[in-house]
Amino acid sequence: MKKYITHQYRLILAVAALLTLFYNRVFFAKLVAAFPLDQGNTGFIIAAGVLLFLANALFFALLAGRYVTKPLLIFAVIAAAGCSYFMSTYGVVIDDTMLQNVLETDAGEAAGLINTSMVLQMVFFGLLPAVLIWRLKLDYAPFKKEILSKAVILGGTLVFAAVTLLSFSASFASFFREYKPVRYYIAPLYAFYSGIQYAVASPAVNTGPAKPVSPDAEIIEPHDDKAMQVPERELIFLVVGESARADHFQLNGYARETNPALSKMDNIVSFTQFHSCGTTTAVSVPCMFSPAARKSFDSGDIYEYENVLDVLRRSGVNVIWLDNNSSSKGVADRMEYQDFRHTPHPECGEECHDDAMLQDLQNYIDDHPDGDILIVMHQLGSHGPEYYKRYPESFEYFKPACKTNKLGDCTEEEIINAYDNTIRYTDHFLAGIINLLKKNDDYFEAGMLYVSDHGESLGENGIYLHGMPYAIAPEAQKHVGVILWGGKYFDFPVKKILPLKDKDYTQDQLYCTLLAMFEVKTEDCTSDMMIFPPELAAHDD
Repeated sequence: MKKYITHQYRLILAVAALLTLFYNRVFFAKLVAAFPLDQGNTGFIIAAGVLLFLANALFFALLAGRYVTKPLLIFAVIAAAGCSYFMSTYGVVIDDTMLQNVLETDAGEAAGLINTSMVLQMVFFGLLPAVLIWRLKLDYAPFKKEILSKAVILGGTLVFAAVTLLSFSASFASFFREYKPVRYYIAPLYAFYSGIQYAVASPAVNTGPAKPVSPDAEIIEPHDDKAMQVPERELIFLVVGESARADHFQLNGYARETNPALSKMDNIVSFTQFHSCGTTTAVSVPCMFSPAARKSFDSGDIYEYENVLDVLRRSGVNVIWLDNNSSSKGVADRMEYQDFRHTPHPECGEECHDDAMLQDLQNYIDDHPDGDILIVMHQLGSHGPEYYKRYPESFEYFKPACKTNKLGDCTEEEIINAYDNTIRYTDHFLAGIINLLKKNDDYFEAGMLYVSDHGESLGENGIYLHGMPYAIAPEAQKHVGVILWGGKYFDFPVKKILPLKDKDYTQDQLYCTLLAMFEVKTEDCTSDMMIFPPELAAHDD
C-alpha cells in the first residue's frame, strides 16, 4: 500500500492523526460525558476517534495539490490550535456566529483576550507544527501517480469510514441523532464548515441607499399636549448594554447590591423575563433595531434595509449614537455618531469607562431646540473577559475581584465579584442618565430604556463569556437586563407598566416600542409587538 501513497498524502495522514490526537481534547471530553467509558463505550470512543481521523484525511486529500497541500495544512494546525484554546479555556463553540463576532472584533477587544497561556498554545501547537510542515521537503510524483494516490486515500477513507460506522451503528445513530452539539467541538473541521457557511450566507454589503421600512410611519399625538399643559417634545435615552445577564440585577431579586442607586429611585421598572435576539453583539444589536423578528432576521438586513433609527429620523426626531463599544454593527451608519472607544476623548483615561459618554449631553439637548430627541448610548458595560477593566478602581465594591483575562486562573467568587462590579457600575451610569433627565423633566416627555444586547456565562458547566449557538446557549447568555425609567410627562405612566414587568418579552419588540415612545404610528406595529401597548399611553389619572 505504501508505494501507492505519495509523500504529500503521507503528510496529510500524519497531520490528520496529529489533529485528532492533540487538538480535540474538548470534543473527546464531551463525547465521553455523553457516552461514559464505565458503561462499555470504550470501543465506540475509539471508533469515533478513528472516524474523526478519517474525516480529517478525507477533507485534506480532497483539496490536496502541489501548491495547496502545505498552505492548507499550515492553516489547519494554526486554526485548530486557536479553536482548541478558546474551546478549552472558555467553553465556546466556533460556529458561523462566533466567526462573525471575531471578524467584527476591534483591536482593543482582541487584545483583551491575549495572555501567556494563549501565546504558548499558539506557539507550540500552531506555529511550531506550521514551521515543521513548511520546512518539510515533499517529493511530488508524476501527475498520474499523484492522482492514483489521491484516489487510494479517498477510496480507503470512505471504505474504512463505512466499516467503522457499521461496527458501532447503534452508538453512532444515537450520537448523530441526540448529541449534535458535541460535533460543534471538532477542531478544525467544524470551524471550517462554519466559515464556509458564513461566507455563503453573508450577502454583499449594500453600498446604495437603504431600502425603506415602515414608509407610512408618522408622529400622531394621541392628545392635545398644549391644552393639557404637557410638553410637546420627547427626550428619550436608549442605552444598549453589553453582556448584562438579568439574574445579576438586584432589581430582579439578586441577593447582592448590584443596583444600589436605581433601587432607591422612583418610576423604575425592571423587566424580569426579557430575552435577546442573539448571543453576540454582532447579531443582537442589528436584530433589535430591525423590524424583522429573530427567526427571520438576516445579518445583511441592517445594511440593505433601514432600521428603527431611520424611521425616527425620517419622522423628524433628532438622533445621535454615542459608542463606547466596538461599533454600532451598521445600525448607526446613517446617524450622527460619536466614537468614544477608538477616538481620543479628554474624559477617557487608559480605559474609556462608560461615564465618559455622559459629558456634554446637556449641551446637545440645548443645541436642539426643535423636534424630539433620541440619544442612543452603546456601553462597554460588562464585556469580558477583562471585567475588572470595565469600571474605575473606586467602583471595586465586591472583593476580591478577578484581575486577569485568564478566567480559569480565578476562583468562581473572584469572577462573580468582578462581573457584579460591572453591573454595579452600570447602575451608577444609568442613574447618571436619569438624573440628567430629571433636570429636563419639566420641558420634555422624558424617559430612559436600557436593554442589554445579550447575557454572559460565568463558568457554569465550564462555559465562559457568550456566543454559543442560540439553540444550545445557556439561559444566562439569553436572559438579559432591561430597565425603564419614565418622567412625570412620559407617555406611558410607570404605575400602569409595573404590572407587566414579569411578562415574557424579547428584543423583537424593541422596534415598535421605540416608535411608540415617540408617538410614531405605522401599520407595521400592533400592541402585541410592543413592550407596553399604546392603550397605556394616557395621563388621565
